[in-house]
Amino acid sequence: MKKHFYLVLIIIITSCSKPNKTTVDFTTKFEKSEGLETTTYEETISYFKKLAQEFPEISIQEIGVTDSGKPLHLVVFNSSKEFNFEKINEGNKNVILINNAIHPGESDGVDASMMLLRDIVKNPTKIKQLEHIVLAIIPIYNVGGALNRNSSSRANQNGPKEYGFRGNARNFDLNRDFIKADTKNARTFAQLFHLVNPDIFIDNHVSNGADYQYTITHLFTQHNKLGNDLGDFIENTMRPSIEADLLQKDIIITPYVNVWGATPEIGFSQFFDSPRYSSGYTTLFNTLGMMIETHMLKPYKQRVEQTYGLLESMIDFTINNGKKIKQLRKNAVDNILKSNTYPIAYEVVKDTCSILQFKGYEGSYIDSKVTTGKRLFYDRTKPYTKNINYYNQFKVVKEINIPKAYILKQGWWKVLERLNDNNIKYTIVDKDTIINVEEQHIKDYKTRSNAYEGHYPHYNTLVTTTLKEVKFNKGDIYIPVNQFGARYIIETLEASATDSFFNWNFFDSILQQKEGYSAYVFEDIAEQFLLKNPTVKIELEKKIATDENFANNSKAQLDFIYKHSPYYESAHLKLPIYKVF
Repeated sequence: MKKHFYLVLIIIITSCSKPNKTTVDFTTKFEKSEGLETTTYEETISYFKKLAQEFPEISIQEIGVTDSGKPLHLVVFNSSKEFNFEKINEGNKNVILINNAIHPGESDGVDASMMLLRDIVKNPTKIKQLEHIVLAIIPIYNVGGALNRNSSSRANQNGPKEYGFRGNARNFDLNRDFIKADTKNARTFAQLFHLVNPDIFIDNHVSNGADYQYTITHLFTQHNKLGNDLGDFIENTMRPSIEADLLQKDIIITPYVNVWGATPEIGFSQFFDSPRYSSGYTTLFNTLGMMIETHMLKPYKQRVEQTYGLLESMIDFTINNGKKIKQLRKNAVDNILKSNTYPIAYEVVKDTCSILQFKGYEGSYIDSKVTTGKRLFYDRTKPYTKNINYYNQFKVVKEINIPKAYILKQGWWKVLERLNDNNIKYTIVDKDTIINVEEQHIKDYKTRSNAYEGHYPHYNTLVTTTLKEVKFNKGDIYIPVNQFGARYIIETLEASATDSFFNWNFFDSILQQKEGYSAYVFEDIAEQFLLKNPTVKIELEKKIATDENFANNSKAQLDFIYKHSPYYESAHLKLPIYKVF
């Protein structure tokens, strides 16, 4: 009996010290549902945690916080099992960053990424093939939207059964927030992005502006805007290579169909991704950026599978072109600065275009069954392949001379926070100093009449400059342009740039006068002022003689005198940003 007891004890001890390795089932919810369902936020994070526990080539970490109160997660695959990005970026591996669920109803990338990473780590051959590639994946970027799960907010979409909501926890559309960074999501993304410093960035989306035969479309960052060798590479090497590789997989793809309220036969232009958008923001740091846009009318299973296919194609392309991409990124800032000028506004070229062999459906306008008007109807029994005009060339309509540096007056802490978030290097003026600079005033601007992502943005902004000596105080911010974030600096601090901090209302307090005058008092002062300043009087008389509206507006005339007098506050319309040349 005693001997039997010891035998049982030995068996128990042996089984505890050498447990059998359990096989975890990594079949995704998408696969189990035969392509009808996607995972919840909790299920997604749990899946990647289990993957990281099972396979040492994968790590998952929490970074920062989002508006939901929950962190962002970063999942990393590295065949060498190194997950310190300071060390990774010292090496020669190419980093690909994949962002998912910026709009959580567009969950295709979530499921594709789960399966992609699983398939890589379970296959030693694939691990070996990716020995020079690091994959960094944000499983779900819009955490708050993912938690706001429903089955009805995307009326046009063909699956999955349930999904998240487009707005985040504060109802921001996160793909309009990258440059202004109103959300904690965007500020944490900046932290993550600069940690990873990706060579290639992919943002997974779903869209529908028209009906057509393609399940998947691509939205590469606009190549003229990207510019120089990088722009040429993305347009003439990367894009056609990805298209050809997908075609070998029997996946047809076309540029993002930028058509709304009409049929694609009218032709369409390339989408212009300014820095408010993810790919527009990431390319400010010379990352090759693109969005995958699947077609929401196609079955969910098909959309996810083709997203998977494109991610694979991009990985293969990077394996074959990694050294070239590294070199292009290394030279990018020098190429930008040596030109001495920088474009800040573009428009599409209408007198030249590419021709797409576009695969669409015949469209017509028929009587609506629910309204008294007509409706657009695509007849899927009538597919076609037609030559369609694709306007993918943009020209510069405004550019600036690149300064040596910008000086930001202290006190504008919201701007400084964003410079810090984006690793912009600057120095603090250590004593009161007089510097010869360009002083800037807002000459004119327009403002949107409807709210847009928490703002009433400005546009068509015009600036006047004056070369003068200005006293800068101890504590002002000196920002040299010659650094890795040169494009970010210019695009945010040049008031006329599309997504500048001025146009996003960061400096609106300079637009309002803080002091004024009472006309009955200032009349006497104005009379004496004109007597002592005859040149102003001549300007006033000339304007009265040439401008009928002004001649009939005594209030405007008195205001003209006031604004030419020393009583008019110098801070009105003056940007707290100065240029050093």
